[in-house]
Amino acid sequence: MPLLKISSAPAGVDPTPLRALPSPGGTRFAGLDGLRAIAVVLVLVYHLAPGALVGGFIGVDVFFVISGFLITALLLREHAATSTVRLGRFWIRRARRLLPAIGLLVLVTSAIAAVVGGDVVIGLGGQILGAATFSSNWIALAGTTSYFDASTPELLRNLWSLGVEEQFYLVWPVVLLGLLVVPRRWMRVTLLGATAVAAALLMAAMWSPGIDSTRLYYGTDTHSFGLLAGAAFAVASAGGLAFGRRASIALQAGGMLAIVGLVSLAIVMPADGALPYLGGLALASALSVVAIAGATLDGSRTGAWLDSAPLAWVGERSFGLYLWHWPIWVLVTAIASDLRASTAGQWTIGGIALVLTVAATVASHRYVEQPIRRLGFRGAAREFGDQLRIRAPRRGVRMLVFAVAASASLALIAATASGIVSGEKAGSVERQIEAGRAAIESTAVPHSGATPTSPTSPVASPESAAPAALPGGDQITAIGDSVMLASAASLQQTFPGIVIDAAVSRQFSAVPNLIRAHKEANTLRPIVLLGLGTNGPVDADVLAEVRQLLGTAHQLVVVNVYAPRSWTDGVNTELTRFAQRFRDVELANWRDSIAPQLRLLAGDQIHPGDAGGLVYASAVRDALQRLAELPPVIGPRDYGLAAQPL
Repeated sequence: MPLLKISSAPAGVDPTPLRALPSPGGTRFAGLDGLRAIAVVLVLVYHLAPGALVGGFIGVDVFFVISGFLITALLLREHAATSTVRLGRFWIRRARRLLPAIGLLVLVTSAIAAVVGGDVVIGLGGQILGAATFSSNWIALAGTTSYFDASTPELLRNLWSLGVEEQFYLVWPVVLLGLLVVPRRWMRVTLLGATAVAAALLMAAMWSPGIDSTRLYYGTDTHSFGLLAGAAFAVASAGGLAFGRRASIALQAGGMLAIVGLVSLAIVMPADGALPYLGGLALASALSVVAIAGATLDGSRTGAWLDSAPLAWVGERSFGLYLWHWPIWVLVTAIASDLRASTAGQWTIGGIALVLTVAATVASHRYVEQPIRRLGFRGAAREFGDQLRIRAPRRGVRMLVFAVAASASLALIAATASGIVSGEKAGSVERQIEAGRAAIESTAVPHSGATPTSPTSPVASPESAAPAALPGGDQITAIGDSVMLASAASLQQTFPGIVIDAAVSRQFSAVPNLIRAHKEANTLRPIVLLGLGTNGPVDADVLAEVRQLLGTAHQLVVVNVYAPRSWTDGVNTELTRFAQRFRDVELANWRDSIAPQLRLLAGDQIHPGDAGGLVYASAVRDALQRLAELPPVIGPRDYGLAAQPL
């Protein structure tokens, strides 16, 4: 008795059913290639065109939903035809689909990285291990790698999503066989839907302001809701669903609106905000399900539009485009690092990377992926040999071709091994950051519990030309991100005794809680130095909260930012406006100080080296000098100026 059957429409209704699961002979699902094309374009624009799509990363979630739907549909088709699922054959098909493309990518890009050297070979061995075992996401998390930290250009960072998918593929067929024991389809859908919702709620529950969200983004447990949502829809539609004409039109329109919604999310939802983790990514997954439903409806105009030739061409090659674009961008950036100093240069890098990505994808798809997918590994090798005999009838020529191919393969393997063995354990940015940590730890002293005295700034008479005395480092508590951390040694050299509390990937939203912690520990000194904004926007409400926490007992210096990121102009505008409003707040102009001397930054064009750290400290010193030269508070009438905006 079949487990799945197509439902019928009421008498007198002209149904337009969802496409049933293909028969064992196989037909394709309408519109899926077009949806893949949209997903990969979102991701490519997000990575290669700086600031163009702040939320383009949701393309990965569209891929997750499509994968969950398609894999589940194929498994259900097989089970309906044979009453079983041959797990071995399923995993072999997955291997044929993924391993040739990934193997070629890893060998070629790792070999080039070994030649380029420097930061691009950081942790290459671990990244290759993750690619080989489909565990890139967990290996990255075990190494405390941040998806949102631009300081280390990991060559194979984008393979984290394949790790999530392949871990799902490994477990899901077995779980599905168990799920089919549940007697009612609605029960199966309910179980899958509840599991997807639980994963989304887990992501939301684990998020908190100021944290690095990499654990939530990379985690298979927290980021599997898209795969589960796609699987739930495949189970729901497995027996076929019938719709009348009006419902069919509404569903097609809903599919198109869902695509518009996905593009809108890609435009307005930045990765560093709260929205993605508090339901934004789950919403993208839900919209993807609606888009699939509208596209796969029989006779759907939405599906026909998605199947148009340009979208279908991109969609068929979307896997390769996703694989190649990130490593190529990392390599081009490393080779032409000077171009990252300007927006035009960044777009140039993105354009070059896009052209190379398309070329590599087309070659891989035609000569590696498709032959192995159709014929298997041995069949593809036999076909290559047959074609070679036809095109090169002379045995000597064939031997030469084989020798060249073998030599090229060995050279790629040797270069990759060289990159793993000789790769630096830490790149230029990480070395500088580690030096900053070491400098902070080496000068740390136990806190005595005494409250530091307020800074005293001698008042210069109008006739005096001597500048006001700068406060000592023992008067300053500095709170910052990795840029301040990389500058820690220079800050300590310039301001002996300064307390520095800096961390990688820290965002400005974390500052209020950090200030509260310092106040509770009695370690907040009279002058507070804040150096954040590299990792995301600065909110005016957070600045107001900081101002309220510090009150009139503390003076404040905020450091503006320099980074090739879309939000930095907004950060600098907000910090400048804030400093101009208050009498006892001063701006340290790191951006303008370092802009003429970008050679003093590391390859990421964000973090300073030793000489750049001195420029950072000098910008802070200039701000403190201006703060010290403010007229003193001399009476009740003037006292209010210290607390009120000008």
